[in-house]
Amino acid sequence: MRVEIWSDIACPWCYVGKARFEKALASFPHREQVEVVHRSFELDPGRAKGDIQPVITMLTKKYGMRPAQAEAGEDNLGAQAAAEGLPYRTRGRDHGGTFDMHRLLHHAREQGRQEELLDLLYRANFAEERSVFDDDERLVELAGAAGLDTDAVRAVLADPGAYADEVRADEREAAELGANGVPFFVLDRTYGVSGAQPAEVFAQALTRAWGERPALKMADDGAQVCGPDGCAVPQQ
Repeated sequence: MRVEIWSDIACPWCYVGKARFEKALASFPHREQVEVVHRSFELDPGRAKGDIQPVITMLTKKYGMRPAQAEAGEDNLGAQAAAEGLPYRTRGRDHGGTFDMHRLLHHAREQGRQEELLDLLYRANFAEERSVFDDDERLVELAGAAGLDTDAVRAVLADPGAYADEVRADEREAAELGANGVPFFVLDRTYGVSGAQPAEVFAQALTRAWGERPALKMADDGAQVCGPDGCAVPQQ
């Protein structure tokens, strides 16, 4: 079974939702047969690379919040993250475009290191003091820590077209599936789960999607096979 997760590194609920989903997956009896694929979704598509501002400022401008409201929201998110065992800085973070990070995640997927890089990007953005938005070398360091070749990572960052089509394709597909926010989970292209739901909701969705997979239809034309007891020998 395949689970596709649309998310953005700048999305705190994606950070929390990933932890809750993983908690449900860890207790799922068929977890070894579940493939998880992370897909791209930008909260601020087209945002200029140098357009960086404090999170509290962004929240007050984008959503019309008062600073006290924005701070209270961050405090709530910090508590939600802590309940999942996640570190979260409620003050002093900044916000910017994530397009380059999504391009690197596609590169990491090709190298089999997507999960590792995504975890490091989340932690760097939400828990560490150094920004992930204003310094490409910070992204290079994180990618290297995820097991990627740093020269290859620099080459991706230096080429704005590298993996750009893949990012845009993910975003178009999210729109076609009806996703207007993230995190957005799609299980076997049959069930969708929106938001950072409790682990119990993810567990129910996994069980239901697994139980309703179409049965394998076999065509048996009598051809010879090998089994646990050996191979049948044709009789003359």
